Amino acid sequence: MKFIVDAQLPKSISDFLNSLGYDSIHTIDLPQKNYTTDKQIIELAEKEARVIITKDNDFLESYMLYRKPPKLILIKTGNIKNSLLLELFEKNHIYIVDMIKDNSLMEINTKEIIIHE
Repeated sequence: MKFIVDAQLPKSISDFLNSLGYDSIHTIDLPQKNYTTDKQIIELAEKEARVIITKDNDFLESYMLYRKPPKLILIKTGNIKNSLLLELFEKNHIYIVDMIKDNSLMEINTKEIIIHE
């Protein structure tokens, strides 16, 4: 499973996924760093079969209109501490990875993980 973590999220999420053996990159690791456009991120996700993890609703709009990116995890926690966000991933990573394999849109908030068809 491959991931790309968008700029509004901490690199620690990408580092955590890498520590579990997944292939994850953060936009800060890309040539244009956090200035990489949404279009470029979507193109990379399509080319490398990566799941985009983001807080950016623009990706949701693109997904709803064009089914791009093919797989999206939308973080809807509001403004919480990075440590709490990382804790959400640590507690739920097995479920998140298992569910995104067979689904294309997931929403994570502080109370639940929602799979959208």
